[in-house]
Amino acid sequence: MARWQFRLALAATAVLTGCGSADIADVATPTTTTTPTTTRRVPATIAPPTTTVDPYAGLPLIDHVSWTENIDGPRLLVFPTPAGRKTAAPGTDELAWQEVRALDGGADAPGMRDQFLCHWVWARMVAPDKPSWNLEPWRPDVGYQATVSANCNPGGPER
Repeated sequence: MARWQFRLALAATAVLTGCGSADIADVATPTTTTTPTTTRRVPATIAPPTTTVDPYAGLPLIDHVSWTENIDGPRLLVFPTPAGRKTAAPGTDELAWQEVRALDGGADAPGMRDQFLCHWVWARMVAPDKPSWNLEPWRPDVGYQATVSANCNPGGPER
């Protein structure tokens, strides 16, 4: 490599790497030739926060509720809307339960919320086309985990 080529490479390296401002004329000529290396850094990018957009936001989740009687006692039939069957957005379980309570205050009996949440989480997955979710106030209030263990029907199977 000719001396002028070396000086040009050294100057380019200094510019690219941001190294000092030494005058090229002051730099001694090396006795061996090496290829200068440069390190390039790619600026770090920060991914934008991910947001989940609920395509069903603002739509009703419960169409209507209706009371019936069966051999065991009263039963509240809860009919979800298509949005209520499909949404997976966080917090919609509580919004839907509030809709049920607004449609009929008698839904707020002990154990009914756990039955509803069990249907919201599990029945939508296992039987997504089931016309209604049946909540019975006569069933024992055993807590959510025991309600799930009983296939949403604590105290006996649905008849």
